[in-house]
Amino acid sequence: MSTASRLPKILSRVTSRLPIAVDSAIRRLAVLSLVGQTILVVTGGAVRLTASGLGCPTWPRCTEASLVNTPEMGIHGFIEFGNRLLTFALAAVAAMMLVYLWNLRKERRDLFLLALGLLASIPAQAVIGGITVLTRLNPWVVGLHFLVSMALVVFATLLVNRAYGRTGRFMDRVLPALPGVARPVMTAVAAFSALAVMLGVVVTGAGPHAGDADAPRNNLDWDLFSHIHAVPAYLITAGTLFACYLVFRRRITGLFRTAVLMLLGVTLLQAVIGFTQYYNGIPALLVGAHMLGAALLMSAATNAWDVARSSPVR
Repeated sequence: MSTASRLPKILSRVTSRLPIAVDSAIRRLAVLSLVGQTILVVTGGAVRLTASGLGCPTWPRCTEASLVNTPEMGIHGFIEFGNRLLTFALAAVAAMMLVYLWNLRKERRDLFLLALGLLASIPAQAVIGGITVLTRLNPWVVGLHFLVSMALVVFATLLVNRAYGRTGRFMDRVLPALPGVARPVMTAVAAFSALAVMLGVVVTGAGPHAGDADAPRNNLDWDLFSHIHAVPAYLITAGTLFACYLVFRRRITGLFRTAVLMLLGVTLLQAVIGFTQYYNGIPALLVGAHMLGAALLMSAATNAWDVARSSPVR
């Protein structure tokens, strides 16, 4: 029997061992994807904040002669190449998720499409990273690289919620009814979170942490855009506090209460980090913490919006 004729039987045996329902392995892969995307934001920040943006001075190779970093490149080459390797690890997780979802690709199309979107976006992210290097860390390209990471955090958060049956068409629980105003408020908070992140990219492009001593800046007024960036942050805080008022005034329990309190904690943490770094000369460590906070904020805002969207209205 030829290899071609045996292939369908081999594939059939493989697929027969894959899940026919969302199980703990699929849920763990979803969580791993979210954690990995968040770590990628942190390692990307480490590349820039340690001036390792050109630690690998070319792309797709690390140097003209080597695919990987060499000892002569020192710590900067190690940091930059390590960040590149993490992208491959995330691609492997996304590919494994698709494999595990193969038998569910029609029944759980929501999970399959989210996992497919994560896998398709990772090579695109790698290409943008390559353009970042080839343009010698152009701040607008660096900003796009970061924004794609934020979008992947959003997709991964939705994937976790769907995999655990918390939200969406396949919820395995009944959520408490919310006041009619809750859904538009959480939609606004999520939108303002995205706007704050985008304006934060502009602020970063004007700031001192360029990723390399010779990298260009966007030549905008850093102080002015820092204050503009703060406006949606104030609106996020106001919306979150109003959501907390609804939670306690109406005695709302369950997922929405947890989501709102988590969002409040992340929002206040981001505010403290933002003000502290502004008044203390923008130290690199706090900038890195602020980048991690941005990923946590996007995840928390997405989660709160998703829960509100999936909850019935009083």
